[in-house]
Amino acid sequence: MATFAVVKTGGKQYLVKEGDSITVDKLDNKVKDSVELEVVAQFDDDGKFVELGTPVLAKKAKAEVVADGKGEKIRVARFKAKVRYRKVRGFRPQLTTLKITKI
Repeated sequence: MATFAVVKTGGKQYLVKEGDSITVDKLDNKVKDSVELEVVAQFDDDGKFVELGTPVLAKKAKAEVVADGKGEKIRVARFKAKVRYRKVRGFRPQLTTLKITKI
């Protein structure tokens, strides 16, 4: 029986369980630092235990920063027909990988 939680960080929500690794927007913590994440909901896989926050629960999920890095390049192109106008720019988001240690 596994316990799942919906955690919130960077304006996004992620479905996690203990031992999972997630990639989130860049956090200011260093590698091997501990991070606490807000828990929005918590439940088990049987569906017998469900706890919802309004908007968040008093509990916090603990995670460890595994790595910092960059994501895949996103290509942004502008184009106007018939006037030979083309602009191409790229963007690589800064990301942090977290490992969930405790819910």
